[in-house]
Amino acid sequence: MKKYLTEEQINWIDKMWENLDKKLSKVTLRSNDKFPMWTKNHMHDDTKKDGGINAWTNGFWPGLNWLMYVGTKNEDYRKTAETCEKLLDDAFKNFDRVSHDTGFIWRLASGPNYALTGNDESRVRQSLAASYLMSRLNPVGGFIRAWNKHSFHPDCSGVTIIDTMLNLPILYWASREYEDPRFKQAAIMHADNTLKNHLRPDGSIRHLVVRDSETGEVTGELGGQGYGIGSCWSRGQAWAVYGFVLSYIHTGKEEYLDAAKRAAHYFISAVCDTWIPMLDFRCPEEPVIYDTSAGCATACGLIEIAKVVPEYEKKLYIKAAMNMLMAIEKEHADWSEDTDFIVDKASGSYYGVEHQNENIIYADYYFAEAIYKLKGFEPLFW
Repeated sequence: MKKYLTEEQINWIDKMWENLDKKLSKVTLRSNDKFPMWTKNHMHDDTKKDGGINAWTNGFWPGLNWLMYVGTKNEDYRKTAETCEKLLDDAFKNFDRVSHDTGFIWRLASGPNYALTGNDESRVRQSLAASYLMSRLNPVGGFIRAWNKHSFHPDCSGVTIIDTMLNLPILYWASREYEDPRFKQAAIMHADNTLKNHLRPDGSIRHLVVRDSETGEVTGELGGQGYGIGSCWSRGQAWAVYGFVLSYIHTGKEEYLDAAKRAAHYFISAVCDTWIPMLDFRCPEEPVIYDTSAGCATACGLIEIAKVVPEYEKKLYIKAAMNMLMAIEKEHADWSEDTDFIVDKASGSYYGVEHQNENIIYADYYFAEAIYKLKGFEPLFW
């Protein structure tokens, strides 16, 4: 990627990696057995203390430590990642709380360990997680259902969510690992359904789509974590950008790359004034609610798109990724070693006012992953 970057950008990337290591080498010691989602008084919380060992975010902290270990070989990062990975075994014990997010958790917590060390326990954990996700496939409708039971809708058996696109890589991995096409077939069925029913003609994304679970017929949509029905939740847009290009990487299906590009172009057009995304791209101007995590995740997807498009398209996506990362870092990064977070002004949902314009672990993870990619480190954990 360096040939598409200016000297100033290359120097900035190097500085960001130095900043990440300088800060996180301290934070990993403080949070070596935690599963942070938010911070309290600028220090990591711990979801497992609140009974949240199944929280969908619990892969990001071990995943972040694996990223840093690959790039630094600092054993403290590896020890934290492995500690958290083992603690996650408790999440398998409560089947009712295992949802569509097994890829978010174990692809980042166990996938890197197996890829880097060949650890058989990590292989088994990923295999279990892939099997859990596979069990959620509705074979008539060709989709992977989202939650189990949920209070916002009387019947979630036919609800799909754009987020699941980031969980599909664990199915692609299982197909390769076991030479079993069923996992990949399930992932492709879901991706095809998502392409058909979540991606709008203008490139924007529906967050939640509702189907008849007996027939697979689409019966409606829900507003989800954005402003409402017909709006465009920015992190959902990020899941589409990154999720579709990952499915392209794993399958070679050109329609997935086209979908990723369409979603990316919509995202870029919505942020190009400031390069810092709002929580929803179709919501009232007030209150001002940002979601930097959407920008960081989209930047990761843009970098992957740049790797696979023709020569004269590459710079468009790299430039947009750099613009977002540099703007977010300039305005909303905290490099103090006395705080545990890095990226501020992330938000969970439009109506979840308790957690808006705050720091969230996946904003930190995707910022670091983007820098990891730009530094040229391998492997791709997804």
